[in-house]
Amino acid sequence: MKIAYFDCFSGISGDMTIAAFLDAGLEVSVLSRELKKLNLKGYELKKSRVKRGEIVGTKFDCVTTSSYEGHRPLKKIISIIEKSSLSARVKSLSKEIFNNIGLTEARVHGAGKKDDVWLHELGDVDSIIDIVGIAIAIDSLGIDAVYSSEVNMGRTFVRTAHGKLPIPGPASLELLKGVPVKILDVDAELVTPTGAGVLKTLSKGYGAMPAMKISKIGYGAGTKVLGDAPNMLRVIIGESVHALKGDRVMVVEANIDDMNPQYFEHVFERLFENGALDVYSTVIQMKKTRPAFKLTAICHHKDLEKISSAILNETTTIGVRFYEAGRYKLDRHIVKVRTKYGAVSVKVSMRPDGTQTASPEYDDCKRIARQKKVPLIKVTKEAMEIAYEKI
Repeated sequence: MKIAYFDCFSGISGDMTIAAFLDAGLEVSVLSRELKKLNLKGYELKKSRVKRGEIVGTKFDCVTTSSYEGHRPLKKIISIIEKSSLSARVKSLSKEIFNNIGLTEARVHGAGKKDDVWLHELGDVDSIIDIVGIAIAIDSLGIDAVYSSEVNMGRTFVRTAHGKLPIPGPASLELLKGVPVKILDVDAELVTPTGAGVLKTLSKGYGAMPAMKISKIGYGAGTKVLGDAPNMLRVIIGESVHALKGDRVMVVEANIDDMNPQYFEHVFERLFENGALDVYSTVIQMKKTRPAFKLTAICHHKDLEKISSAILNETTTIGVRFYEAGRYKLDRHIVKVRTKYGAVSVKVSMRPDGTQTASPEYDDCKRIARQKKVPLIKVTKEAMEIAYEKI
């Protein structure tokens, strides 16, 4: 599993985060190409090499090139993201960051509902570029999980659209509830609401860096020069030493009590055709003790509507429910083994303790068993034995 560790020894902001990813290998051309899918005008991306303290890193700036049309409501920003041609994962991460910030701004400033919030500085083009750009970096670099150190925050006052506010800012502090933080005697805003929203959304844990094989390190510079102290965010990227790989999937369910069970075979086939990763049914008992089946399909986010439509079209249910779930997967690969009956594909998986297991593909073994008129168990056993010899 590929992980990124945010070392927030000098806080975190949106531009520092993108700069750190650029320093760690994200191509500006990739970032620019993907951001164009937002269909926003009037900005330029700039990357430069700078020195903060005794460390050289990358500075990222989104420079506006036209007059600004005014602050945007949260629902407008969400609409811009949804209407874009960005990938499903980038859209999901971007919207989650903005929604977390919007919910917090509504609470802090008494704005009522989250959708009623107008994001002032965070509604500017550069802030949208920062947040969506971070989501693009996570997706483009193939990062599966993010962790963070404790977070250092400065102390000062800043003037905003809401008036003069103490730093750490109310929104930033609210977003970092439950996170280990330190307020340093530094006259600077080390953690911006964007940075706090990124941590709130992305980080799965705080503290010491998880065990990993480091592959890339990036230093993202902040705008302010803090004497000889390096005002930077350090991002460390690498592979977890464990064999587990994690991702997020959607689980779609429907309770069915009035359909001929023979139809389930067809339903399963249609769901797999529409992108289901797995499908299964469970015997349940509903109200008034009616026996029924719970149909469950697991799919990627991008296939949620197709899977839901297939269930509603192919079964008697009048509604489905869905929710997001995390999962861990063993690292695996396919090897081809040649038995005396024919070639068989074998799935080889790596367990967390380092041992490997082999599982011959059932369809290959069944096909060969029928062709050669030999017991299926013989084909499977020989394929497994040869696979273990190879691994």
